[in-house]
Amino acid sequence: MTEHGNFHWNEFVTRDPEGFKAFYAKTVGWTYEAQNQPTGECYWLIFANGRPVGGIFPTNQPGLEGIPDGWMPYLAVDDIDARVEKAVAAGAQLMKPIFEIPDVGRMAILMQPGGVGVGWITPAQGECGQSR
Repeated sequence: MTEHGNFHWNEFVTRDPEGFKAFYAKTVGWTYEAQNQPTGECYWLIFANGRPVGGIFPTNQPGLEGIPDGWMPYLAVDDIDARVEKAVAAGAQLMKPIFEIPDVGRMAILMQPGGVGVGWITPAQGECGQSR
């Protein structure tokens, strides 16, 4: 259960998912599960002690060449549409239109003022605070 304004998910964006996986498996003990996406790409779920704690988004695919490796946090928000509207009015740039991932939630990728990327999500089943 993630409440509005709290971090909901962390994702590592990388051109080298295998290197990332090997490093964290050896140093932290993480395990991974492949999730095939409708577009054909593979998304990796990260597990700590059998619990999902994050994901790996591979950028070693066409169209993502300019994206640097790094962590992308996702904040839980109660109403993605209304909150994105407020963010844009406050100077953020919507980098990717709001999109939905079934059984996950409605999401947006923003560039906040100052140039830092952040994801926002209204988790599946509506209001923050309700888990799927």
